[in-house]
Amino acid sequence: MIYNKNMDKLHLENIQSVIDGAVENKIIAGLNVLICKDGQEQGYWESGFANIAEKKHFNRNTICRLYSQSKPVTAVAALILLEQGKIELDEPVGQFIPEFWNLQVCYEGGRNGKPQKANRPILIQDLLNMTSGYTYGAWWDGAPLGEHLTSDLIQELNKDVMESRQITTLEVAKRLAAIPVSFEPGTDYNYGLSADILGAVIEVVSGMKLSQFMKKYIFDPLGMKDTGFFVPAEKLDRLANVYKQTETGMELFEYPNLGIQPFMNKEPSFESGGAGLCSTIDDYLKFAQMLCNGGEYNGVRILKKATVDFMTNARLRPNLQKKFEEKMEHLSGYTYCNLCRVAIDSGRCKALTENGEFGWDGWLGPYVSIDLKNKLIMLVLMQRTDSGTTSTTRKIKNIVYSGL
Repeated sequence: MIYNKNMDKLHLENIQSVIDGAVENKIIAGLNVLICKDGQEQGYWESGFANIAEKKHFNRNTICRLYSQSKPVTAVAALILLEQGKIELDEPVGQFIPEFWNLQVCYEGGRNGKPQKANRPILIQDLLNMTSGYTYGAWWDGAPLGEHLTSDLIQELNKDVMESRQITTLEVAKRLAAIPVSFEPGTDYNYGLSADILGAVIEVVSGMKLSQFMKKYIFDPLGMKDTGFFVPAEKLDRLANVYKQTETGMELFEYPNLGIQPFMNKEPSFESGGAGLCSTIDDYLKFAQMLCNGGEYNGVRILKKATVDFMTNARLRPNLQKKFEEKMEHLSGYTYCNLCRVAIDSGRCKALTENGEFGWDGWLGPYVSIDLKNKLIMLVLMQRTDSGTTSTTRKIKNIVYSGL
């Protein structure tokens, strides 16, 4: 390992014992961790298995499904279009996908609610800030009508991805446009399918598939050769299995979720801007390092510095921040903008951090933290269902920040 003189080498070695413990206690099947500061690798750690049955170890070449850690990439894609003057934050989504001009809202709980026309349209900024009114479906019978209909759509996507593969990114957005939102756009916060609608907007504006746009403007310029919406046949042996934690240990999980195929072996028709990407820890580091450098990596500029500053300085309006804090208590001390959490009150956060630190996590536990002030990047990849930000990840973050 290469260590920067500004970080405590012996202290960082605590990371290995933390991740080994998580594997030994059957909390996680396998994972890896990469820390960079001032553009220099501070250390890389790995533990456990990408494939338990075959005893295939988790390593730097392991490809992982990112799920919601795809969202910051989609945000950058949208901000590229913003810099080009092709979209703006205050622009209605209906300008690009006309079906959204007929948006309805339904507050009543249950499937018998009566929708009515929304008072204002969904804006591009609503998609970036999760204030559109769309969610990830119904979690209880009393949820508003739109959330039940969203659950139905997600089930249909899960079936389609395993069978016919006909529903496209734009079709998903159009189908969502026919589903009533759960609150008036811009009046509340709720995590959901906003980034998938944004992916469709990117397609319409650019005239390219989302994958093509990302490849042209992000992946190829950064040299991200192992990142995409599916894994080519020659790389499939590097794809980690997904595991579910049970009372007895790790159980193999081979089912679709949110319309994402479990085996990632075929080019999808629905390219999910909210959850669809796969990558390696070194590939995603290039993306994170670009942001940490103010939009540039290895002489290639992806975003202007002012745009990256906007990502780390953006804030929800006070009324929306209150809603966010009520619903996302585990993100105390953060706001949510541009498809990222942003630390605004580090003293209230659940792990050591710095104001302005931003990033996101994913359903299977991948995690990215970018800190412009300290020029610090923390990356964790794992493949365990229902993870988000895990206790293991918070322990790693505490080690990293206490070692600065």
